[in-house]
Amino acid sequence: MFAYYFDLGLRSLRRNPALTALMVMAIGFGVAASMITYSVFRAVSGNPIPDKSARLYIPQIDGWGPQQNSKGEPADALNYIDAMALMRAHRATRQTFLYGVSMSVLPEGSQSLPVAANGYAVYGDFFPMFEVPFLYGRSWGAAEDDSRAAVVVLSEEFNQKLFGGANSVGREITLDGHDYRVVGVARHWDPKPRFFALFNGSGFQDPTDFYLPFTRAMDVQVNPSGNSCRGHMNFAGWNDWLQSNCVWVTPWVELDSASDVSAYRRFLEDYAADQQRAGRFAWAPNVRLRDVAQWLDYQQVVPAESRISLIVALGFFAICLINTIGLLLAKFLRRAGEIGVRRALGASRREIYAQYLIEAATVGLAGGVFGLLLTAVGICGVSLLFNPEIARLAHLDLSLVGLTLTVAVFATMAAAFYPAWRAAQVQPAWQLKAN
Repeated sequence: MFAYYFDLGLRSLRRNPALTALMVMAIGFGVAASMITYSVFRAVSGNPIPDKSARLYIPQIDGWGPQQNSKGEPADALNYIDAMALMRAHRATRQTFLYGVSMSVLPEGSQSLPVAANGYAVYGDFFPMFEVPFLYGRSWGAAEDDSRAAVVVLSEEFNQKLFGGANSVGREITLDGHDYRVVGVARHWDPKPRFFALFNGSGFQDPTDFYLPFTRAMDVQVNPSGNSCRGHMNFAGWNDWLQSNCVWVTPWVELDSASDVSAYRRFLEDYAADQQRAGRFAWAPNVRLRDVAQWLDYQQVVPAESRISLIVALGFFAICLINTIGLLLAKFLRRAGEIGVRRALGASRREIYAQYLIEAATVGLAGGVFGLLLTAVGICGVSLLFNPEIARLAHLDLSLVGLTLTVAVFATMAAAFYPAWRAAQVQPAWQLKAN
């Protein structure tokens, strides 16, 4: 019967082309507006590391005090003193401390001009903690961290730029005048949002070019690409900078269980209390320990305009569906005589329901295909509404194609319930007598 009702639905669409076109356009525009904004919202609000997001935490310690922090919240990063204290304590399964750097890069033997690149100074635990995949070679380990080794890991894209995509493990590059040996090339890895480095960043920047050891960066005095300070900011040299209250180091720890989380939070509170007793902090301990989801929420990574535009688009889709209800009601009730004959010949109300819901589904499918075309066009123009770094994340993939068609069909069927109910209530005796 499904094939029969589907055929009836197609015939009905051809019978009233103007009314059919109005319904298809209403569904198409409504679903396209919703899917375009949803594609952006999905890109910026997804879980960037779903396998481990509940085990990765960022510790915060208030090193500024209530007079200089923001609404009682500790700074988004740590100063060097507190970061190294947490590093030495090593109270987590894994831990890494990182900061962004901008450097000039020159491949070995190259006579061309240096290339500007952005990277991160990190500890070796960074790679297993964040599940960074490797195309060639490996990451460095604790031994290289301790020996302050001059090694580097390149991204797949940057390796393509420098070495044409060849296996560059063992080769050397020059970063700001210092030579580094390539130990690994990371396969394409660019989680969005970039949860691990939101300090002085939006989370939707270009992919990272390289990673070098934090300890090596300290040795050659590589300046961070972003920082935030309070109070006195005149530094006589590198050591003065390291001993200041300027925050620029982002810490991450991996904690495997709820008991580990509780223990690490107590450790942070005890450390802050020790600093208070030592006279370094003149305020009560103020610490935070947030996992990835909590950190993204606290940082308000999802742009407000993406939420607002999605709500507006869904509202527009609801209006389109209300109009579709009226059009379907008019379409179905115009065929009251046909319904009366079918009921007189023995068709049940359930069969009338099935016929008209399947007919509505054909309208929804046609509207979904039209909406899919509008969605493809609309995604190309997303940059008119959103920042380019966010707009480029929106794309039409198979999951969005399937969702668009599914939403169009089921939304139209939902809109058809009342018209189908009204059609099923037609009294066959009245229709036969009237005709």
